[in-house]
Amino acid sequence: MFPKYDVIVVGAGHAGSEAAAAAANMGSRVLLVTMNLQNIAQMSCNPAMGGIAKGQIVREVDALGGYSGIVTDQTMIQFRMLNRSKGPAMWSPRAQSDRMLFSQRWREMLEATPRLDFYQDMVKGLLVKNGVVKGIVTGMGNEIEAKAVVLTNGTFLNGIIHIGEKNFGGGRMAERAATGLTEQLVELGFESDRLKTGTPPRIDGRSLDYSKMEEQKGDDEITGFSYLNIDRIKPEQQRSCWVAYTNDKVHDTLKTGFDRSPMFAGRIEGTGPRYCPSIEDKINRFADRDRHQLFVEPEGWNTVEIYLNGFSTSLPEDVQYQALVKIPGFENVRVFRPGYAIEYDYFPPHQLHYSLETKHLRGLFFAGQINGTTGYEEAACQGLMAGINAHNHAVDREPLILKRSEAYIGVLIDDLITKGTEEPYRMFTSRAEYRTLLRQDNADLRLTSIGYELGLASEERYQAAQQKKENIESIIKKFNEVSVEPEHINSFFENAGSTPLSQKQKLAQLVLRPGIGAKEMIDYHDGLKKDFAHYQELEIEQAEIQMKYAVYIEKEKEMVERMEQMEDLEIPASFDFSRVQAISTEAREKLKKIQPRTLGQASRISGINPSDVQILMVYMGR
Repeated sequence: MFPKYDVIVVGAGHAGSEAAAAAANMGSRVLLVTMNLQNIAQMSCNPAMGGIAKGQIVREVDALGGYSGIVTDQTMIQFRMLNRSKGPAMWSPRAQSDRMLFSQRWREMLEATPRLDFYQDMVKGLLVKNGVVKGIVTGMGNEIEAKAVVLTNGTFLNGIIHIGEKNFGGGRMAERAATGLTEQLVELGFESDRLKTGTPPRIDGRSLDYSKMEEQKGDDEITGFSYLNIDRIKPEQQRSCWVAYTNDKVHDTLKTGFDRSPMFAGRIEGTGPRYCPSIEDKINRFADRDRHQLFVEPEGWNTVEIYLNGFSTSLPEDVQYQALVKIPGFENVRVFRPGYAIEYDYFPPHQLHYSLETKHLRGLFFAGQINGTTGYEEAACQGLMAGINAHNHAVDREPLILKRSEAYIGVLIDDLITKGTEEPYRMFTSRAEYRTLLRQDNADLRLTSIGYELGLASEERYQAAQQKKENIESIIKKFNEVSVEPEHINSFFENAGSTPLSQKQKLAQLVLRPGIGAKEMIDYHDGLKKDFAHYQELEIEQAEIQMKYAVYIEKEKEMVERMEQMEDLEIPASFDFSRVQAISTEAREKLKKIQPRTLGQASRISGINPSDVQILMVYMGR
């Protein structure tokens, strides 16, 4: 019934969908197995992609040839570039999506992908022989062979849903949990643990009074995520979001349910996301705050359903409702579905190689929440990398490993493997030490050539990135060559509150002035407007960034070069860390657990200090 596949992907969430698409587009014959084909790439939590640092990840996925950026651009109902008031290293795109359209478009793209098959069933076990994965066993007893398997089980592994004092098995509301895999993997020597996440109630938007809330409109300019030329909505077509606030009455009502809360009663074993706490956790931890911000987010173009971002909860339904009606604008609220918490199995990621292949079993790859991450974007990029490397494994090629200096994706994977996580991992710009190099605007320049060489990014993408690179270099060259006379530009500087010129100056000097934008300066000067007319606005913007931040960019490049010297010092695979008696017992145990492959990786392990690294170098004969 089933042929032998190159790659089997288990789970069709954001990680699984990207993994299946990547492996198939690179040439593998792929089977995507999921418990419900109607829920491919479902937005289980908020109907949005991107955000601070997460937007950078989606752009990187797109630059490599993944699908997430394309689908988001085609299904967005609102777009915002966050952190515009800060430096460009902090700019982060975010889009509200139409939840149903997002999943539908993902399925259409996957079905249009050659060499990709689908099958609906639960996967209850793996076929294993001599420490190598040979395929899967489904709930209906089918054995399907493959050269590589990618597990992207999300919150389904032994998932338990909690609402107040009620709890029941499930991977999502109204969907059953997946059983059997964790137990088999633990028997095979894997270490597992529990995490939890939560979701807020879904609201009938017709029951809300928006006049009591603050309107939050989309941007006047829509950049989007994909570097391809995609038809996106017009700014005036965007749906607004709204901002509401809790108050003391809301908090007091929520507190009445704390004695029935699964979190405070200890019925939830797993650790929750510190950076996205439940509403009961917020009012408990931040008792001095008299209100908390809530984002009222529409779920799509043709639905009245509302996602109440910031009100994640697992309190009893009656307490949820009584608290909701005390929020201004929610006095007559109707609830479609209560909020709930879900706890699930994950496998601490120190058990992975940088390729996302497991250390215990050859040919087995993990991606997404099974590795302890949270968020669609973190899952999507892991799925992409696991799909790429599962294909590479199947055809006996070297894995693709992105460095911390190359991509946020590299930061995420290095953090997971080197530092581990005991709470759901979320990406932030602060996690990337080279964030001036890893901006959202230049992901194509950093990564598209890599995707193209893999056979993943298309010729169209590659040529567009090359043309963009040439154009930016040409703009910078012109800025260093062209001068302007004071009489042609001084009124522009006066209007901008900048000192007028006393003599002609090069454009490259003028653009360094605070508050002076290259595009605005060009538009003001008729001669410059003609000279730069054939360049795109985003190319001019990126040239400006490179000129304004040249000193910082060079400093980070120097840091990268210094760090790469450490990365080049490999630790032999046979090295016995237990014989390094000159370092602390804690440091020795962490080194034995993580098994770093380079001194650079060893230096980033929590609890390993510079003197430990120097001692390691001595033992290695360096």
